[in-house]
Amino acid sequence: GAEQAIKDINAAGGVLGQQITLQIYDDSCVPAQAVTVANQIAGAGIPFVAGHFCSGSSIPASAVYADEGIVQISPGSTNPLLTEERAGPGVYRVCGRDDQQGAIDAAFLLERFPDANIAIVHDKSAYGQGLAEQLKAELNAAGKTEVLFDSINQGDRDFQSLLGNIQAAGATVLFLGGYYTEGGLIIRQAKERNMDLTLVGGDALLNDDFAAIAGPAGAGTLFSFGPDPALDPENKAVVDAMIAAGTPPEGYALYTYAAIQAWVQAANAAGSTEFDAVVAALDAGTFDTMLGDIQFDDKGDVDAPAFVIYEFQPDGTWKYAE
Repeated sequence: GAEQAIKDINAAGGVLGQQITLQIYDDSCVPAQAVTVANQIAGAGIPFVAGHFCSGSSIPASAVYADEGIVQISPGSTNPLLTEERAGPGVYRVCGRDDQQGAIDAAFLLERFPDANIAIVHDKSAYGQGLAEQLKAELNAAGKTEVLFDSINQGDRDFQSLLGNIQAAGATVLFLGGYYTEGGLIIRQAKERNMDLTLVGGDALLNDDFAAIAGPAGAGTLFSFGPDPALDPENKAVVDAMIAAGTPPEGYALYTYAAIQAWVQAANAAGSTEFDAVVAALDAGTFDTMLGDIQFDDKGDVDAPAFVIYEFQPDGTWKYAE
């Protein structure tokens, strides 16, 4: 998404008449590594970060960017603390928040599975645990009590013990606050045990690799995610270009594109890439992006629609859930 955005923006003249150079850093979704990366970015004099992806990385990295005067717009960090405990005025996101996501997920579960026993599991990450706790609070407030609340570790591969606990609790729906790798393994192993279990999760389940990991067991898995910008006819040219390049947009690719669009338009409006000028423009402006026209509130959150529910299909694709 970032590569396509840079290519298209440079073709249209870049920023203030200058071409943009993309530099890519990998924080491995590890908080300490994210801080290291943030310091490397600061040392390189880079004015803008489209990232990080994981909330557990974005939150500690944001403190570095705030100190160093670097604008950060995350495409996919949904933990509310990123903006509720905002490190500084230059921290933004173009995705929704887990308190929005948890409420939407809870409402969907109550409507689709009103009588089912629900288990809630998280991976102890800032994202996964935050989403699971938000979902639990929303369900409990509506009078629904989960039959199991448990945790796993990121990187686990054997979930037989967890599945035994889920089975013993009589749960037929599992909500996972976690990522697609563990999610795919959990549902595959559940189906190998002939369990009647539906997996439901948040936006981190959306990845082509989920279907590869889960295999046929992944069909019917439900997850929340923002409205898919790839389905907007206005974005067809960008989507077609990415498909032609062998990188069809998935997950937060077009959200990353939108984050870069917002910064570029703010810098052009400000007539500068300096921190204070760009922040003032981001706070005051409306930006034409892959997500439509967006604005940021006084916390740095976006006003775009938050989340809808999708369902994985037998061929590994996904569509809006009924």
